[in-house]
Amino acid sequence: QVQLVESGGGMVQAGESLRLSCTASGSVASIYGMGWFRQAPGKQRELVAEIRIDGGTNYADAVRDRFAISRNNARNRWFLQMNSLTPEDTAVYYCNAVTKWGNTWGQGTQVTVSS
Repeated sequence: QVQLVESGGGMVQAGESLRLSCTASGSVASIYGMGWFRQAPGKQRELVAEIRIDGGTNYADAVRDRFAISRNNARNRWFLQMNSLTPEDTAVYYCNAVTKWGNTWGQGTQVTVSS
């Protein structure tokens, strides 16, 4: 099994940046997809960005030109660099790992962007 821990959330003003980190432990060799999701109050959880084992990435349209996902070579840490944040980015951000056992989630980290 895999365990995930996020860090890096916080409160910023519109236009500022934040970098989220996700650290995986356990059977990290079983991870073949890594990503970030977010859930705003009253809304469903949505994909923000994902990176595959081959390094290919995918982004939500709302963040494509502002956010960047990356990972280390060991595939046990991945990051979300968030630039030009807006109040619409306010949400709880969850890191996600896809393994042979299915999806694994972190506990979430709050990102709040004030105008």
